[in-house]
Order: sequence, then C-alpha cells, then structure tokens
Amino acid sequence: MKYMLLTYGIPAPGAHLEASGNGAEDTLLAEIVETGEWVDRAPLADPALTRTVRVLDGAVGTTDGPFTAVAEQLTGYWLVDCESMGRALELAALLAGTRTVAVEVRPLMDPSGMEM
Repeated sequence: MKYMLLTYGIPAPGAHLEASGNGAEDTLLAEIVETGEWVDRAPLADPALTRTVRVLDGAVGTTDGPFTAVAEQLTGYWLVDCESMGRALELAALLAGTRTVAVEVRPLMDPSGMEM
C-alpha cells in the first residue's frame, strides 16, 4: 500500500534552498531504497510562490499564498510503498518534521476510491 508522509514545518526565508535534508533522513532514504519501499520525495517551493484557487458561484478566484492562515505549512512529502500503516508510521517517526511540528501519514487511493 502506498502512503504519503506529508511533512509540515514553519518555513523560514530561503529554507526551500537547503539540501535534501539532514543526515538521518539521508540514512532513511538509503534504507528504504534498499528495502524497495521508496517511491518518491520532494520538498515544496517557498510558500511565497503558492497560489490558492477557489471557484465560488462559478467565479474562479485566486489568492497569493497557501490556504491556511497558520504558521505551520506543508513543506514536502515522501511517497512510500509499505506493507502496513504501522510501517509507514515507523518511517514517518524518523523524519525531522516529527521533532518540530508534524508528519501526516495518509494512505493513497486509486481512482476507484479504494486504497492502493
């Protein structure tokens, strides 16, 4: 089953320009590549580049910035293919985001609405 490990943090100016992560996350990446659980990962660009789109009463509107008005923002994701939610939680616990804000673990669904 595939899971998104959604990382959250408080973006600092220029934080999106930093390297891929810390040493622990580099070690984790090497481990899950070896086990075949790694699918993809990516940081998100600076929240200042974000645009939010809404359609209200047929009118398309856009606003600058992310949807939420809180300091914590979605900062990136890891996509893993694990045997269970338990294993996905184990991997998420190794990400740096769990020590600062949070990492959300969410199963993916296929187009039919069933979990993958």
